[in-house]
Amino acid sequence: MRRERREPAPGDGRWEGCDRIPTWEEVARHEGDFIYTVAYRLTGDHDDAQDLVQEVLVRVQRGLRTYQPGSLRGWLSRITTNAFLDDVRRRSRRPSVALPEDPDLVLPPSPDAADAAEAERLPDHAQAALAGLPEEFRVPVVLADVVGLSYADIAEQLDIPLGTVRSRIHRGRLALREALA
Repeated sequence: MRRERREPAPGDGRWEGCDRIPTWEEVARHEGDFIYTVAYRLTGDHDDAQDLVQEVLVRVQRGLRTYQPGSLRGWLSRITTNAFLDDVRRRSRRPSVALPEDPDLVLPPSPDAADAAEAERLPDHAQAALAGLPEEFRVPVVLADVVGLSYADIAEQLDIPLGTVRSRIHRGRLALREALA
């Protein structure tokens, strides 16, 4: 039996099985919340997540012409993960100066209502525990438990063996349990 290709419904976020490549505007509009969620879980910070989303959307704009229709969310999570890891490497080479401790010099950002609602799905202590994981454990755990990728997809995205993915997810989850206990 032949599977029929379909056009995605506006806002459903599912481009799998669609013959056409979405436009950049469609990706930004319909998948922006998904990208932000992955970015926030990786960074643990609203502002860093917004910066990461901007970087991802720039990369998406450059890469859409080479995108092959398939798992759009898998492709987006791979771009988000790679952008996050690139930023971590860049920051480790160039340490930044800490913000001043005087609270009057730093105004707290007011998050967008939709972003705040999306980010608050995990309690603060759970997000803090997730952010406290070393990146080698945090990235696979986020890709498996937040994004919902299979271990094989995670291994492909991170370019590591499947057994290493299983081990890192297992060790990351153990560390999370300990942190949350």
